[in-house]
Amino acid sequence: MATDLKYLAYMSMLTAALWIPYIVCQVMNNGPLQPKNYLDPSLPRPVPAWGQRAHRAYLNAIEVFAPFAALVIAAQLSGKANAMTAFWSASFFYLRLAHAIVYWAGLPYLRTVLFTLAFITEVGIFWEVVK
Repeated sequence: MATDLKYLAYMSMLTAALWIPYIVCQVMNNGPLQPKNYLDPSLPRPVPAWGQRAHRAYLNAIEVFAPFAALVIAAQLSGKANAMTAFWSASFFYLRLAHAIVYWAGLPYLRTVLFTLAFITEVGIFWEVVK
């Protein structure tokens, strides 16, 4: 499997698993869902700040996944996948993993730096596809 696709698979699994810390926080603080929660999902189930950050990290990962996936697939289909797209793909994965950890920890400035660097990796893949 090409390195780009391997990191796309890794990113898929990371994104798919990022809901877990939020649900753990929910259960730790509110117990398991009750039948009334299924009937009315708007019932408040407050969580501490770290749980809210875990939820936002999950939502943010979902938001950035589609452009990354589209770029990796475009590089593969166009035959433009190369050592640079592999580097950018691996970098994206590790930056997004670090972003999630830093988001949970509540480190504001580092989170923004990691988010921006991950975006730059997407620009790098885009450049390889369109040049």
